[in-house]
Amino acid sequence: MKIGGLQKFSLIDFPQKSSAIIFTQGCNFRCEYCHNPELVYYNLFKIPIPVEQIFSFLETRTKQLDAVVITGGEPTYQPDLIDFIKKIKSMKYLIKLDTNGSNPEIIKKIIDEQLIDFIAMDIKATFDKYSYVSCVPVDIEKIKTSIEIIKNSHIKFEFRTTYDRTKLLSTDIEKMKEFFTQDINYRIQHCNTIKH
Repeated sequence: MKIGGLQKFSLIDFPQKSSAIIFTQGCNFRCEYCHNPELVYYNLFKIPIPVEQIFSFLETRTKQLDAVVITGGEPTYQPDLIDFIKKIKSMKYLIKLDTNGSNPEIIKKIIDEQLIDFIAMDIKATFDKYSYVSCVPVDIEKIKTSIEIIKNSHIKFEFRTTYDRTKLLSTDIEKMKEFFTQDINYRIQHCNTIKH
């Protein structure tokens, strides 16, 4: 695991739970509004935090924290993500995964093996604008597959869109809202665009 950061305490990242947040390095998207460029661009990477240091910290917090949030970057492109999650799960933590949905095979495996308790997927844009907003070619079928896997899963989930007004129109947002039924947890978050 390439871990670029650790936030030791949060009350807002896992609903109704106290959590620690682990930030993985590396992402296959290049969204211009990204607020964690140091986790995306290789030239900005810091020396990774040793995995053993993460485990040691979590072992000392089992009575103070309820959950661990794994975010990025894009965690599903870490080759040892599943083993990493299993180790944390063995400490009796709830686990939330943040993802861009571009790796449905890993998402399905993690859900099928009951390794996470909550998943949040970023919906970048309407499907026709996905590559434009992500600034890289995107396989839309993989995005659609991840959405269906998550919608049909047995765990808690949310979908969310960062509303970058330089890339998306208000009509795009309305189209995206229509894609999800009212009982689906979907929210819009506004942003200030950052140029890298």
